[in-house]
Amino acid sequence: MFLHYASYFQLPEDDLKSIVDFLLGQHMADGGLNCRSNRGKPHHSSLHTTCSVLEGFLSYLNAGYTYRAADVRVAVRQAEEFMLLHQLFISDRTGLLIEKRFLKLSYPYRWYYSILRALDYLQAAKHPWDDRLQPAIDVLKKKRRKDGRWNVQAKHPGQTHFDMERAGQPSRWVTLFAMRVFKHFGVE
Repeated sequence: MFLHYASYFQLPEDDLKSIVDFLLGQHMADGGLNCRSNRGKPHHSSLHTTCSVLEGFLSYLNAGYTYRAADVRVAVRQAEEFMLLHQLFISDRTGLLIEKRFLKLSYPYRWYYSILRALDYLQAAKHPWDDRLQPAIDVLKKKRRKDGRWNVQAKHPGQTHFDMERAGQPSRWVTLFAMRVFKHFGVE
């Protein structure tokens, strides 16, 4: 998350080199990342961490930074493949839902992963359509209200200065993200 914000606010590239080095060093063999890798030896990447790092890498590349940009692009392709291998929420080993909360629509995301966050990242990255997105798109379609909006379904703990929207109510933010996902991927 720090790389995402630091890149957005265009910190000097030299100040970001150690962060880029660290994140690239945490890249796991399955293509993703896991924040617990610096506290142990996880065997599998985390969708939470992978999506968060992808957002940071996207901001880094979009800001025009060049330090290890080729390595970052390789890591991005592999991490995107990790998410797609899981169809954004399905275990590649069992074929079952990984976590129910991955299907909950929320804003702000904080560090939590969801199919909407992953889809929104992919549209921001201008990722082309991939048939492995269809299950997540189908879930998102089912969650659309008759009036064309989406509800906030989850509120994640953390300090807020004011509540922008209430859980269970239509959400401007969730609706915006879902609509831009649908527009990018040509979903009706």
